Amino acid sequence: MATDYDAPRKTEEDVSEDSIEELKTRQSGKQSSAVDVDETDLADGFELPGADLSGEELLIQVMPPQPDEFTCYNCFLVKHRSQIATERDGHLYCTECES
Repeated sequence: MATDYDAPRKTEEDVSEDSIEELKTRQSGKQSSAVDVDETDLADGFELPGADLSGEELLIQVMPPQPDEFTCYNCFLVKHRSQIATERDGHLYCTECES
């Protein structure tokens, strides 16, 4: 929407003279097109920490550590051996944690 900057602006007195009824009618004409969403519907998809998951089954196959992988002692991510930066006290560290 284009704005006409040359048009006269309302002064403080003009703004204070607007009645409450006039303001209500202006706002009722500008109904929001946004749909109200119930927050409880959104929360149904979230898992809470500490929830009892004993009845759940894993849907993925957990593989044992591969010979070409290591677990970084700092970030605990499993990475390829080509990303080993240093080894201190028998612990391996990745290049990201050492940079």
